[in-house]
Parts: sequence; C-alpha cells; structure tokens
Amino acid sequence: MSPAAPLLFFDSGVGGLSVLGPTRALIATAPIVYVADSAGYPYGTKTDAELAERLPKLLGRMVDQFRPRLVVIACNTASTIALDHVRAALDIPVVGTVPAIKPAAALSRSRVIGVLGTEATVRQPYVDDLAQRFAADCTVIRHGSPDLVAIAEAKLAGEAIGPEAIEDAIRPMLDQPRGDEIDTIVLACTHFPLLIEELSVAMPGVTFVDGGPGIANRISSLTQGQPWPDKAPESIAVFTGAPPSPALSASLARFGLTSIVSFHN
Repeated sequence: MSPAAPLLFFDSGVGGLSVLGPTRALIATAPIVYVADSAGYPYGTKTDAELAERLPKLLGRMVDQFRPRLVVIACNTASTIALDHVRAALDIPVVGTVPAIKPAAALSRSRVIGVLGTEATVRQPYVDDLAQRFAADCTVIRHGSPDLVAIAEAKLAGEAIGPEAIEDAIRPMLDQPRGDEIDTIVLACTHFPLLIEELSVAMPGVTFVDGGPGIANRISSLTQGQPWPDKAPESIAVFTGAPPSPALSASLARFGLTSIVSFHN
C-alpha cells in the first residue's frame, strides 16, 4: 500500500464533510479525495433505480482515476439504496453510512426518537430493520426534509441561515403524534450535522446523534497498519457539475480541500 493512496469520500454535495472531519481527527495526514456529485444532486428526491444505476458507474470511474485505498459513501441515501451495488462493482473496501438508531436508542430516556433524513432514506426498509432490532421499545418518528439538505449546502456556500428556515423544516416531525416527547434525534443525512448549531437552538434539550465518529473509527480500523505520509498532502475536491463558488471553496479549504477538480461524466 502506497502512503500516497487516498481515502475517497463520496456524497451528492457537501454533506460528507461531516464524516471527513472526524476522520481527519483520527488520521491527520491521510491523503483525501472528496467527490461531490453535484451533477446528480440532490439524491433524496431520486428513485432507487436511478441511484443504483448511477453510483457504481461513477464510483468505478473515480476509483480508476484516483486509485484510493478505500471508498467512503458519506451519504445515507446513497448507502441505504446503492451500497451493495457499489461493493459488487469495486474491488476495494467500501464503507457505508447508516442511520445511528442503535446509539440513539441507548441515549433516549423518553423512548421517543426522531429520525431526520432525506425522503429517500427515511422510507427505506433498512430503517425499519434498524428500528426493530435496536429500538423496539421506542416510538420512532421519521421525517424526510429536502429543505434541510439545501439549507446545509447554502450555509457552506456562505449564505446566512435564519432560525425560521430550520424551524419550518423540522416542524412536521414535531407535529406528529408524540413528536413533543422526542428527546433524541438521529441525523440520518450527512448534511445535517453541518447544521448542529442551528438545530440545537431550534430544539433545546434534544440530543443529536450522527454516524460520523463511528464511520471514522471504522476507516481507522480498516486501514490499521497501513502507511501514511509524514505530513498531509494537498487534498482534492472533485465536482461532477458546476464548480463551487468562491465562498464554498473557502469552506472546503477549512477541511483541507484546497485543490478543486471538475469531472464531467
């Protein structure tokens, strides 16, 4: 394994940065390629068939070009729909992202848990299975919010986020039966931890759980004993659609992504 072989993070947009951050904290000098499928964004409103066809082909081309040591699908929607398809298409390890229902159930005192994700993620049978296995004694309230995805993208692009936008996006979850009893919310979209400050203001006293730290631990485990560079090299952000704005480029740089590459499929 070459020390220069990168970790490849993949998402429809900037949500995967919430997974990249914890990984950087564990493996500080890891070479990184971050792929934002901006030409396919947003994933949450696409059909399962569209994603199951798109992702293996696109990631296959990315692996051919960048030769990563592993791929991280840092997107709940993509993982719950296309993870098996991608693993079948690639010959390197692929780490997926799943809703953190198990740790949320362990934390909840009211036994009422929210699962906040995209429309595509919250409707998946996989979420039913996780709820049955790890939160059978809980009321699990789901809400798919494409608006929060757009808000997270806007925040990193430098736009001001008003509290009303957050409150409007989460109100349908809280208006459901027993919604006022929610004490723990699973952020089942990697975009949403990027809004943790705004969400905490909108729902004081609620505990938010996301999969980023667990995924980082998994990456560290899979790469244990592998060589890394002595210092972090310049890391790359790849956009399949329009290049990022100057404000978004500045946000990417804060995560160490200082080289912007366009990739048109």
